[in-house]
Amino acid sequence: MPESITDEINRLKKERKAVILAHNYQRAEVQAIADFTGDSLELARKATQVEADVIAFCGVYFMAETAAILNASKTVLIPDASAGCPMADMITGEQLRALKAKHPGAIAVCYVNSTAEVKAECDICVTSGNAEKIMASLPKGREVLFVPDQHLGGYIADKRGEKYVLWPGCCPTHQRLTAKKIADARAAHPGAPVLVHPECPKDVRDAADECLSTGGMCAYARKSDAREIIVGTEIGILYRLRTENPGKTFWPVDDATVCPNMKKTTLENLRDCLRDLSPRVTVAPDIASKAKRAIDAMLAVS
Repeated sequence: MPESITDEINRLKKERKAVILAHNYQRAEVQAIADFTGDSLELARKATQVEADVIAFCGVYFMAETAAILNASKTVLIPDASAGCPMADMITGEQLRALKAKHPGAIAVCYVNSTAEVKAECDICVTSGNAEKIMASLPKGREVLFVPDQHLGGYIADKRGEKYVLWPGCCPTHQRLTAKKIADARAAHPGAPVLVHPECPKDVRDAADECLSTGGMCAYARKSDAREIIVGTEIGILYRLRTENPGKTFWPVDDATVCPNMKKTTLENLRDCLRDLSPRVTVAPDIASKAKRAIDAMLAVS
């Protein structure tokens, strides 16, 4: 019998002494074959703990970059090197340097959804799962620059009663969610709590019951007594939610909430990258060392 693609992947993984990390927004079949799934914070932590020689990162490019920065001695692969993040591309290192020049003495904070070049210009990183804790740890009285996501930055600023200088970036996938779509989902599934991601616009966050990272959504679902839950984020999360909570029903706010970049990873290109050890993700040493300081500062707090 010919070898199945999942058998090929598992064989290659053994031969390469590899580990497969997958973000919660990946295709169901990619999450199913991964060794670990999680949100950006969970995967950043896991990347520092694995003992494998090779990390196959099923996500978008900035995530694989972060894994490469944290694991300089390992081979970090991404199945499709064109899987980018529009939000991460909304600010460059040069633009951030110009912003810092206008605000001397400010603390530069970047969402982990940013390029290595931008991380290298920052004092600390945050994820949607730890942003509130990180921001609470910063020195009082200092001006804060928050890049690139205006929605996550605005959400934390409102929660903490603070003001940040917000870069006008956003996630195009979450930007498409609206308060009307939340209202329509509630009407279709009365009584079901609504969870949304902090990358959503403010009116969407205000219309929901909870605003949580994908890791936070998974924790909420495990603990909640609700039998039905409405989810406002990229629909890839539904696979994990349904797998971990077989007795509960999860409804997307909108079936069209799909990140095309997250869906670029397939079993075929995952197999190919393990077979060919390519595409490999590398970061220039001078950029990596500076970016690692911001990532390590985050991990030390969270």
